[in-house]
Amino acid sequence: MLKVKSVLARGAILAGLGAAILAPALTAPAAAQEETIKVGILHSLSGTMAISETTLKDVMMMLIEQQNEKGGLLGKKLEAVVVDPASDWPLFAEKARELITVDKVAAVFGCWTSVSRKSVLPVFEELDSILFYPVQYEGEESSKNVFYTGAAPNQQAIPAVDYLMNEEGVERWVLAGTDYVYPRTTNKILEQYLKDHGVAEDDIMINYTPFGHSDWQTIVSDIKAFGSGGKKTAVVSTINGDANVPFYKELANQGIEATDIPVVAFSVGEEELAGIDTAPLVGHLAAWNYFMSVDTDENADFIDAWHEFIGNEDRVTNDPMEAHYIGFNMWVQAVEKAGTTDPDKVIDAMVGVAVPNLTGGLSSMGANHHITKPVLIGEIQDDGQFSVVWETPGLVLGDEWSDFLPESKPLISDWRAPLSCGNFNTETGKCGGQGS
Repeated sequence: MLKVKSVLARGAILAGLGAAILAPALTAPAAAQEETIKVGILHSLSGTMAISETTLKDVMMMLIEQQNEKGGLLGKKLEAVVVDPASDWPLFAEKARELITVDKVAAVFGCWTSVSRKSVLPVFEELDSILFYPVQYEGEESSKNVFYTGAAPNQQAIPAVDYLMNEEGVERWVLAGTDYVYPRTTNKILEQYLKDHGVAEDDIMINYTPFGHSDWQTIVSDIKAFGSGGKKTAVVSTINGDANVPFYKELANQGIEATDIPVVAFSVGEEELAGIDTAPLVGHLAAWNYFMSVDTDENADFIDAWHEFIGNEDRVTNDPMEAHYIGFNMWVQAVEKAGTTDPDKVIDAMVGVAVPNLTGGLSSMGANHHITKPVLIGEIQDDGQFSVVWETPGLVLGDEWSDFLPESKPLISDWRAPLSCGNFNTETGKCGGQGS
């Protein structure tokens, strides 16, 4: 299922893995500006997404502190500049512009939802700055100024459906999501994928709810009824943020167990489960590229460092934290390689950079600004952790344009010269322009 579109796509993407004296009055401010390299952190610390994003701010602070303990970068200390866009999508763009133009950050690590990423994308492209985006997303985008360190659909959604179809014998599908771009686009891809594999339209139920939705009684009743027709049914969940807590509680209230209607979630990890009683949810699933329970030396060291930094051994780790770990270390390596924080030089240096991930391998940056990752499916345990029940035999490169949408199938991305294009059409031989 994880195929390369064409020989051109393979070549374009995988090959990438491979003084004037100033007046005294002016010198002091200039010198002050150069004392540190500023790193922007753009995550919601309040509002509906704070449940997921606050820990990403915390892990970035840890990574910056660790780098400073190693001597900093290019002989300078790193300085974190933290802002709170407060789960307000237009405010993300405003805060991003402030970080770039006022604070003069060298790069920004941030966003969770795709709507927040879409909000800031024009700002990063206009001002030619760099965003590291650490969360799974719907694909259908590739920007010169964004490095996508979370999963594309072929690194999460498609393998999860394959697992349910082939290992669990699922025949009926509930696609339940929060009402915004990531769930809608992901479900568009999944609906087509299911139909391509012989699933009838009547065997697909699609439902969307607003951010922060809390009254799940009717929807869960509908899911229960949909699954009572004699065919094995599963829920593929793209529900985001704190709406997950009442959703899972209502599943338990209505007696829906994993053996009846399993739920596989793409936005529920250890951090989200820390807020609910997980005992009734044992056996439900999540698809990610990392779990805290992964048994590797790299992960053990990361967890120890996290607990020491945060001062609380009960604090969990999760997939987007690992994505920031990978992205930050890639940025450090690219800056060292380029010898500067100049965005264009760092962007060029990023392609082919490879750093350790926490699952026991090296993740590398492709020419499409997506990275290689393993795909893991885990079962929820009663302690809020996941037991890995399936994983890909190797690493998978994120596919920015879905093979399963006709309009996207011929598109590839390669940000190296001479192509330097995010949506090159292999049929027409033309570039559609920057980004999506």
